[in-house]
Amino acid sequence: MKRILIKGNFIYPLSKERLEEKRNAFLIIENGRFVSFSDHAVPSDEEYDFSDNIIIPGLSDTHLHAPQYQFAGLYMDKSLLEWLNEHTFPEEAKYKDMKYAEKAYSIFISALNKSPTTRLSCFATIHEDSSFLLASMLDDAGYSGYVGKVNMDRNSPPDLTEDTEESIKSTLSFIRRTEKLKNISSAVTPRFVPSCTDSMMKALSEILLDNPGLVVQSHLCENKDEIEWVRSLHPEAENYASVYDRYGMLGRRNKSIMAHVCWPEDAELDLLENRNVFVAHSPSSNENLSSGIAPVSRMLERGINVTLSSDVAGGSSISMFSVISRALSHSRIRNAFFSDRALTFPEAFYLSCLSSSPLFSSQSGSIFPSWDADLVVISDSSIKSTLNEGLSLSERLERYVYSCAELPVVAKFIKGRKVV
Repeated sequence: MKRILIKGNFIYPLSKERLEEKRNAFLIIENGRFVSFSDHAVPSDEEYDFSDNIIIPGLSDTHLHAPQYQFAGLYMDKSLLEWLNEHTFPEEAKYKDMKYAEKAYSIFISALNKSPTTRLSCFATIHEDSSFLLASMLDDAGYSGYVGKVNMDRNSPPDLTEDTEESIKSTLSFIRRTEKLKNISSAVTPRFVPSCTDSMMKALSEILLDNPGLVVQSHLCENKDEIEWVRSLHPEAENYASVYDRYGMLGRRNKSIMAHVCWPEDAELDLLENRNVFVAHSPSSNENLSSGIAPVSRMLERGINVTLSSDVAGGSSISMFSVISRALSHSRIRNAFFSDRALTFPEAFYLSCLSSSPLFSSQSGSIFPSWDADLVVISDSSIKSTLNEGLSLSERLERYVYSCAELPVVAKFIKGRKVV
């Protein structure tokens, strides 16, 4: 048995409404799992003193595109479909080259290490070998979550348009290869409805039917042009979401992640609720590409599983702290223009961690006995204020989210393993 003792100031969610604080406490970790808090030191194999810092649960990024990280922060004067065709697709085509992929994914993981993310659900590209390289590199670095080899067989550039049969064979091979990894699993990943034929969707649905433990991830109702495009491609469908549902991709048997959901119809919200779909709210990307402002509080009131995501590189920052602040801002804009309820800070923080625990089939996202010991240590020492001594940990964390989102973390633990 390996015991780790960490001293510091801890703050973590108990629910959507409540954050718990532990000042100057000792946290005991055994075999990668939380045991308990103590008010005094106990014998241990490793000890860490973060007395002046804030310690939070590891955060989850439920939707991002690893190959797009190389141009994060660029080309934000385009709409979604222009941005895809002019910048995203040319970059993703480069990942056929394994040397380029290794260099680019090394840069991505180096940036990820500085962020508060410990779990993620990630798009790679159509290329099986470089997609498996990404999964392996994330696994070696200690991260948990999902990586998807993307499927595209229509309405795509020639060098990214797959033969349907070959795409399915490659997907099955990718699934088998990732089964050998410890912490990273595969996700079935049709890019979005416009890039996948009915034959592709049917074949992917059969993979899901044969593998009920697989997760499926895609995009839904991101912007109005995309929705109209889907309507023209599928005039027989009631709406965008119903196309996915026809192929069993909305959580009937498999966990399903749908990113964005900026412009859902009521019938689509009904489907998301009834199918227990996880929505990856991507406020940074939605803003940068002028896609829309998702009705998050309406979804939460229905009991829909809402999580947060960076959606790099539509989102310009890999930091989930930045995403939390954007989510709060977007909710206030909807409150001003549509009278939707605005999110509270505890609620937005909850969406970044504890909300996604069921998605990852794990006990993660907070600091509870027997849960996975995912922790992030941050420092707010750079913020000088006459108010510092009187602030609660919750207030310090809120200020950090708004003021220091891009600062590198001090330390990061995943399942008790110190990775930073």
